[in-house]
Amino acid sequence: MANLLGPWGEAQAADYLRRKGYTLVAANYRCRFGEIDLIVRNRRYLVFVEVKLRKSAGFAQAREFVDFRKQQRIRATASMYLSRYPTSLQPRFDVIEIYAPQGMETKKLTINHLEDAFE
Repeated sequence: MANLLGPWGEAQAADYLRRKGYTLVAANYRCRFGEIDLIVRNRRYLVFVEVKLRKSAGFAQAREFVDFRKQQRIRATASMYLSRYPTSLQPRFDVIEIYAPQGMETKKLTINHLEDAFE
């Protein structure tokens, strides 16, 4: 069951972003440097999104798990993506925190979208 939570959380984030006017470009993009959960775009930005799903912020806020090393891996992976798929859009790094107290049974998720979370 736990291994289904990650993809479920990413699907919730993708739906949320679609409702905000973003278009999904890729999900779970992988290369030798790492993985990016979602890549979305709008008219101005190509956004590399890290999704963090937690039951609560009791231990720490979900964004705190995107530490410097994780940011470095995401940056390197994004650079690889951009070298393969050039774009005129401005790249941006976002974090989406999803709090689901009852896991996949949660009726009302709390979603925090942190735009430009790191450079």
